[in-house]
Amino acid sequence: MAVTTSSRHERAGRKRVLPGFGLSLGITLAWLGVIVLIPLAGLFVKAGGLGLQGLWEIWTQPRVLSALKLSFGTAFAAAAFNAVMGTLVAWVFVRYRFPGKRIFDAMIDLPFALPTAVAGIALTALYGPSGWIGQWLEKAGIKVAYTSLGIVVALVFVGLPFVVRVVQPVLAEVERELEEAAATLGASRWHTVSRVVLPALWPAVLAGFGLAFARGVGEYGSVIFIAGNLPGLTEIAPLLITFRLDEYDYASATAIALAMLLLSLAVLLVINTLQARLSRRGG
Repeated sequence: MAVTTSSRHERAGRKRVLPGFGLSLGITLAWLGVIVLIPLAGLFVKAGGLGLQGLWEIWTQPRVLSALKLSFGTAFAAAAFNAVMGTLVAWVFVRYRFPGKRIFDAMIDLPFALPTAVAGIALTALYGPSGWIGQWLEKAGIKVAYTSLGIVVALVFVGLPFVVRVVQPVLAEVERELEEAAATLGASRWHTVSRVVLPALWPAVLAGFGLAFARGVGEYGSVIFIAGNLPGLTEIAPLLITFRLDEYDYASATAIALAMLLLSLAVLLVINTLQARLSRRGG
């Protein structure tokens, strides 16, 4: 009897480890439903009224396909670039000391605070044919503004902080003793980085890549000024949705939004799967 009573007290104690768990879980799920699930459900219901054939007809329109390809292609390219350069920037901030480090570190977060429209105007002024940088690139035969390259530049600007801020704390926690041990055993610098440091960083790099990609796919304000917005060439999917809404073509706008949602979910699912596998391997 004493053992049974003790077991009951232990189980009761375990239940009270997280007080208010049921209430907090209920609030979390309710808030998630109101903010995320209900709007997404409304999108599916609205698009479902078109039927599969209606959706397919809209999705296969050349202008829609071009806009989707441009949005996802440039977002992927910018996120991949940021994954490399953001990791390098995080490495410099964590491993080195230099004058003005705090100022440069704070500047990384400027794309978070700066209105995207202001960023787009500034980038267009810099990389336009008569801009400070664009005029020299034009002489070299490189056109940035009003091309897909300009879209990538804008997405790199808005996506860099995501990679840096995700990789930076993970890199700071990597044990320096392991690197020193590898160097003591005769490992080269590149061998140490590739075999000791990078395996611990890959999940964070992928997480930063996913965040930058997700931001880039839906980015609007910083892109429309530098893109040129030519249908079939430099017209992004969010802008095409805006055009459809201005034309009161809510069905087409909803169908394009659904396509973006499904494609984004597929890409993020792949990224999360790779991240989970790398985390298990690293653990």
